[in-house]
Amino acid sequence: MKALSKLRAGDKVAVLSPSFAAPAKFPEVYELGLSRLREAFGLVPIEYPTTRKFGASTEERAKDLVDAFSNPDIKAVFATIGGDDQVTYVSNLPSAAFADNPKPFFGYSDNTHFENFLWLHGVPSYYGGSIMTQFAMQSRMDEMTVRYLRYALFETGERELEASLIYNDVGLGWADVSNLKKERTYEDNDGWYWDGEASAEGTSWGGCVESIDKIFQYEVAVPSLEQFADVILFLETSEDIPSADYVRHVVRTLGERGILERVRGVLVGRPKAWEFDKPSTSDEKRVYKAVQREAILETVRIFNSKC
Repeated sequence: MKALSKLRAGDKVAVLSPSFAAPAKFPEVYELGLSRLREAFGLVPIEYPTTRKFGASTEERAKDLVDAFSNPDIKAVFATIGGDDQVTYVSNLPSAAFADNPKPFFGYSDNTHFENFLWLHGVPSYYGGSIMTQFAMQSRMDEMTVRYLRYALFETGERELEASLIYNDVGLGWADVSNLKKERTYEDNDGWYWDGEASAEGTSWGGCVESIDKIFQYEVAVPSLEQFADVILFLETSEDIPSADYVRHVVRTLGERGILERVRGVLVGRPKAWEFDKPSTSDEKRVYKAVQREAILETVRIFNSKC
């Protein structure tokens, strides 16, 4: 992987909408995220033509990505949020614009597609840190989010990761602007769960399970099996709250393609278990997470008993 330069206060960063242009629908939320980028991190956000353009074509969004990476004054690129259609155009992006101009990219969910594209061109990225979500968190940014974003943006060297003591997955609606001043309700976090005792190190690859499913459905290029032998696979599920059976099928696909038997380890993010159209009690969320975990563990262990 290519080395990425660290940023300094006052640097310009691109803010793009490679998938869904949420800023067009929820401008107050977006502006809050931009203000945090300026005030908490001292960075100068630069918008591009489709950042706030609802329904922008894939060609227009591709041009924004190319222009942001090709501009030497832009030191990092942030996605506003995810979406569901990056798979339709990312693999057609011109390679040189990104391979020759490596810079930090922050995004998650549907941005899995672009981050896979970057990975294949030797450019690492950061899975997370989107403007509409992490930066525009209601009331204030989470302390751990700020700390780890600072590490990623400005600092060098290794950092020991910590498990958060609390978490939240119950949202506050963006349509009601007054929610931006409210604080979400947090719950105790159970911490990390480990299955297996081996130590492992490698280059991470992965992302949103639903996006990875699309990658294989659309036959998009992924790392070779030889490259997967040096990979730590990471997975998380989206706010769609997919069933354990669906997750099992996607993980099984990774196994049948020879990936699971080769990777050095598998990391799985705590799944979101509440959404506005799927409100769940704490007990229901606990059951959902436990069933998903078991589905993933059972499937991984069919193909890999060592990692």
